[in-house]
Amino acid sequence: MNSEAFGETFPLFNTSNPETLDGLLSVAEEHEYPPGRAVLMEDSWGNAVYFLFSGWVKVRRLVGDNPIALAVLGPGDFFGEMAILDESPRSTDVIALSDVKLLSVSAQRFIQTMFKDSQLHHRMLQLMVRRLRQTNLRFQLRNRPPAVKLASTLVGLADSYGKKNGRGVRIVNIPIRDLADVADIKADEAAKLIEKLTAKGWVAIDKEQNAMELVSFKQLSQLADHTG
Repeated sequence: MNSEAFGETFPLFNTSNPETLDGLLSVAEEHEYPPGRAVLMEDSWGNAVYFLFSGWVKVRRLVGDNPIALAVLGPGDFFGEMAILDESPRSTDVIALSDVKLLSVSAQRFIQTMFKDSQLHHRMLQLMVRRLRQTNLRFQLRNRPPAVKLASTLVGLADSYGKKNGRGVRIVNIPIRDLADVADIKADEAAKLIEKLTAKGWVAIDKEQNAMELVSFKQLSQLADHTG
């Protein structure tokens, strides 16, 4: 991957200078994981930042013996930054939901680069604030109907990571339990809602490609914005 493609793939670097990108690429390591494989484990010390070149992962936390999905991340995003910034063990796992290709940069090199490139430092802060706003949005939705929560989750993932095609917007086919966790609804509610959306033709599941098509994206967006 050249520096131009690197900058275009990852919004974190869209304001960085070419020297920054070339420097990071020169030390980046490539990784590949199949679906279901643990990419990072809770309680491991933060020694790198990971950039998701292709594929999807879920971020989860173990509550007792129960894994709870906190977020789903797609191509162009990154993770692992919190553990290196506060120099503490990770508090979450990251599990591949599909075939995944990652680039990793060591914690020391990434922190050094941030101090040298003020644009990268500023961009990192912007994206972390964006994640905080997304968390606040989920909190604001806590009393909304399950259908609104689910639609908001699907639309948010499509806006952030989805690929448009002639049919709609394509995202990964997230397991029902994980989708329910991220949307903050019950698993049986999520299953019934996906069945209804599929029957209405708003959503289509492609099991062979491990994908979900948001066919009626406009209607889903309207449902997500529903305030009733």
